[in-house]
Amino acid sequence: MRELFEFDTPERFVVGTVGQPGERAFYLQALKQRRVVTVAIEKGQARVLADGLERILDELHRGGMTVPMIEPGDLDLEPLSQPIDPEFQAQAMGLAWNESSQLLTLEVHAESDDASSIPDVEEDSEDGPACLRVRLTLLQARAFISRTTRVVAAGRQPCAFCQLPLDPKGHICPRSNGYLRSAL
Repeated sequence: MRELFEFDTPERFVVGTVGQPGERAFYLQALKQRRVVTVAIEKGQARVLADGLERILDELHRGGMTVPMIEPGDLDLEPLSQPIDPEFQAQAMGLAWNESSQLLTLEVHAESDDASSIPDVEEDSEDGPACLRVRLTLLQARAFISRTTRVVAAGRQPCAFCQLPLDPKGHICPRSNGYLRSAL
């Protein structure tokens, strides 16, 4: 039996981190009526979700739909809700626009040995990996994109030469013949 964590227009849906830059763990967290579900996610997956939602919003805007912007003062910058106890580690993700409900659906699926067992977005299959399904308004999607972009960018700064992340003590840069480049 597939475990489905479903949130229609949650009070809060955010990406957050725990730890110092370079050692951060990323999480998705949905909250509605004191029910909190947390999913462990990779930094790259968070970036892909934000980029995918941005592409959908751009396409809707090009199609003539009014897509809201978020004011910087309205951005949720609060830390993740405690305790942070992930239900699963994210593996597969999906996004969809539902014209009739005017909501975006975002699904994050747990790890699975069989990629074909992962159902399509909005498919209510009895089998498959655990899934977090969140339906967002356009404004909620915009807020998710803004916060996620900010959280992802808050990590280590890239090296000006090779674009790899700099540790506080610098790093051995492959573009400078192995010399130690400092973070300064």
